[in-house]
Amino acid sequence: MPEESNLLSGLWPLAPSAATGWLRELCGDGLTGFMPPAMPDAVWVLNAMYEHEQGPTDVSHHEYRQACLADGRIQPDVVAGIDFESAGVVTGGDLGRAEHPGPGWRRLRWAELAHRAGDPVVPDGLLPSHGCFPSVKREGSWPLGVLPPTEGSLDRETWNRLTGILTKHSPAGTDTRCLAYYSPLTLGKEADFDNAHVRTGLLGDAGVLYDNPEAHFSPSNLWAEDRSWVLCTDYDLWATKVVGPPALMEALLNDSEIEAVRLAWAS
Repeated sequence: MPEESNLLSGLWPLAPSAATGWLRELCGDGLTGFMPPAMPDAVWVLNAMYEHEQGPTDVSHHEYRQACLADGRIQPDVVAGIDFESAGVVTGGDLGRAEHPGPGWRRLRWAELAHRAGDPVVPDGLLPSHGCFPSVKREGSWPLGVLPPTEGSLDRETWNRLTGILTKHSPAGTDTRCLAYYSPLTLGKEADFDNAHVRTGLLGDAGVLYDNPEAHFSPSNLWAEDRSWVLCTDYDLWATKVVGPPALMEALLNDSEIEAVRLAWAS
């Protein structure tokens, strides 16, 4: 942890909170992330989800959890006398950073699941979030063989691919000066709701931001110092809005690894 903190501070030192002033004027409150309008264009980069190679199962994450509790394989989650097992449905989803889960799992494209289920990739009027794929879930819980996208953070593979594409579409390449903002909701004990947590560094060192030991999330916002492009990963969503020039948007839409979509109602 100390080594990671030193690396982060060395490559991405803290910047003045006022650096988010222009985003606040443009977007309003940035508690969950500053969501900019198209500048001049915009697409949404979708977080990865995964499916086990054995395919979908008729058992949901919630049903499996309840079965494990019933036969004693696991113990109920009780904190300070509160039984959290009865507080809601185990959806199978998570919050924060994620990466490929390992052997036996493959990436499941949103478009593939939409075709299979008969659901739209993103329903009209909604943003990429837990409201997507209603036909896939059973009483709010995903099939046990599917790991849905996490909320509030890009997955590692998408982050790396996205920052690589940004590098190609930035005149200074890896030397592009950038700023990164972390919502206080992502910072846990380090949260400061009065002073924005901003860091400044080079795009070529963006990998360090992903493993920020202060937050279990990718940055809520990342933008080029010249404001030619901006990313927003909202704390409550399953995708990152990217705004910038049309050529960048087309590169994201046509990339073989990133899955990106245009949302006419959220540009």
